[in-house]
Amino acid sequence: MTPITRDQFDDVMMPNYAPGKIIPVRGAGSHVWDQAGREYVDFAGGIAVNVLGHAHPALVEALTTQGQALWHLSNVMTNEPAIELARKLTELTFADKVFFCSSGAEANEAALKLARRHAFVHYGPDKHEIISTLGSFHGRTLFTVSVGGQAKYKEGFEPTPGGISHVPFNDLEALRGQISARTAAVILEPIQGEGGVTPATQAYLEGARQLCDEHNALLIFDEVQCGVGRTGKMYAYQQFGVIPDILSSAKALGGGFPIGAMLCTDAVAPSLAFGTHGSTYGGNPLACAVSLAVLDELTKPSVLDNVTHKAERFRAGLAAINAQFGLFQEVRGMGLLIGIELTPQWHGRAKDIVGAALEEGLMMLVAGPNVLRFAPSLIIPDADIDKGLAHLTAAIANLTGH
Repeated sequence: MTPITRDQFDDVMMPNYAPGKIIPVRGAGSHVWDQAGREYVDFAGGIAVNVLGHAHPALVEALTTQGQALWHLSNVMTNEPAIELARKLTELTFADKVFFCSSGAEANEAALKLARRHAFVHYGPDKHEIISTLGSFHGRTLFTVSVGGQAKYKEGFEPTPGGISHVPFNDLEALRGQISARTAAVILEPIQGEGGVTPATQAYLEGARQLCDEHNALLIFDEVQCGVGRTGKMYAYQQFGVIPDILSSAKALGGGFPIGAMLCTDAVAPSLAFGTHGSTYGGNPLACAVSLAVLDELTKPSVLDNVTHKAERFRAGLAAINAQFGLFQEVRGMGLLIGIELTPQWHGRAKDIVGAALEEGLMMLVAGPNVLRFAPSLIIPDADIDKGLAHLTAAIANLTGH
C-alpha cells in the first residue's frame, strides 16, 4: 500500500477543507499521535465532539457489541437501541419526543421544518418567519446557512430560502421589534460557538421565551455545540432554567460516532406527522448504542460535577499566560466550551497561534479570526490540562519572541 501523505489530500479531496499538515493515526484519552509517532494534547475534541476523549473503553465496547448484532435498519423498522436512547433523552430533558438523524445540520433542519409545519397546521401559511441572530451558526445545508447569521457561509449560494430575519444576539429589544404574528419560531444558541463562544444572558433567554409565548411562536435552542455535558449540565438550557419547545443536539451526543437528534414537546411533535420528514441513517443501531454509552458515562456523578473544576483550572492557567504575555482581552464561555478573545493588536491572528501550538504539540481551535477556542474532553486529566497550557505558553513565546 502506498504511504498516505498530506499532499494526497489535495489530489483527491474536494478543496472545501484545508487540514493541517499532520495526519493523526491514533488517539487515547486526551492524546493523539501522528504518523511519525509524535504526541499531541487535544484541546479541540473534534470541535466539541470527543466528549469522553479518544477510544473510551465504554464506547469501544458498545460499538463492538452492537456491531456484532445489528448494524442498520431503514426506518420501516424500529430497533432497540434507538428506543432506549430516546427514552434516556426524554428522561434527562424537557422533551417528550425525539427524532434521530446523522448530524447537527440535520437536527436543525428538522427543528426548523417542524416549526414551520407546526405554524402552518395551527395558524396557516402566513405564519412562517424564522428569526435568528447575527453571528449564529446552525449548519451547512442551504436552509441552515440561511438561518445562520454569518453572511460568509451564504456567499455564492444565493438565492437562499426566504422568510428568515436576523437580529443582534443578546439584544432583547431588537428581538421585540422583529417578532410578530408572522413569526413561526425564534432559534438561538444558548452559547454562540462559531460566533465567538459568546453566552446568552439570563435576561435575554427569559425574554425570548416570554416573547415567543406572547406571539404563539416556538423557541428553538441549538445545542449542537454547547449541549451534552459541555457546560456542566446535560444541556445548557438547564443552566439558565429556560425551557425551549424544540432543541437540536449532535456533536458530543455520539462521542465521535455520527448522530444527531431533534428533541421536542408533545405539544408540537404531532405536526411532524407520518411522511413529512425522514433520515436514512436516523436511529441507526450502531450510533444509538454508542450514544447510550456516552450518556451512561456522563450521568455518573463524578463526570459532570468535575466540569466546573476543570474549567476553573483552564481559566487559572489562561490568566497566568495572560499575565505573562498580555494577549487575551477576554476569557468567556461556560464549562469546557472556552473562548479566548485576543487583544486588538492580535486581531486576525488566532490561526497563527493555533498553528504555533500545533508545532509545540497542542491541538486547539479558533472561533473566528480573533478568538481561540477550547472544547476538550470533559474527563481530561488535570495533568493534561497543565501540559497543554504549557505547550500554548511555549507557542506564544515563540510568536512574540519573549
